[in-house]
Amino acid sequence: MDHLIKDSATLELYAWLDPEAELPGWDVLTGNPFGTSLPEDQFTTVQNYFAEYHLEYYRQRLFNDFPSRLHALLLFATKVDAENFRAKHPGRVYGKYLVCARSRGPYTVSFHDSSWLDYLRLPHSLGLSTLDEVSNYYWKGALVEEVGLRFMDEPWREAPVIEALFQGKLDPISLQPQTPMLPGFF
Repeated sequence: MDHLIKDSATLELYAWLDPEAELPGWDVLTGNPFGTSLPEDQFTTVQNYFAEYHLEYYRQRLFNDFPSRLHALLLFATKVDAENFRAKHPGRVYGKYLVCARSRGPYTVSFHDSSWLDYLRLPHSLGLSTLDEVSNYYWKGALVEEVGLRFMDEPWREAPVIEALFQGKLDPISLQPQTPMLPGFF
């Protein structure tokens, strides 16, 4: 399991940060792993919570050494991953700054393809065995593009965006102000 690391060697990770946010209370999107949804979008909100719940339930049963998505900082493994996330979800990073942070002291981190979350959040109904299968792929560190997923009877492929679930201390090393872009425009 080379995607789970417990170490103290310096590690650099990336996140999108609100301009007014300060360390240590920051993470990749909104301060929680569920993301934001519009108040009138109750289906998406429920679906996001259910996806997170099932991933956490599966982690507790079979991958207990891994950081919990509910208690870890959600970051990106590289700047490229952060930029790819922005290209896929411009509305979720609108008005945020790209931050590079460096680990300080001992930490635990695991790396996963966040495209699994995109798949879980699609408007479809998955059985418990399929949810277990997706959760297993996620926690094992498999990439979505390695698995033949289908959505609405069509192949579903997404490029990987590697997220880091980090527990430890981080120091910011750069803030890159971004020109606010409207969602969908680059």
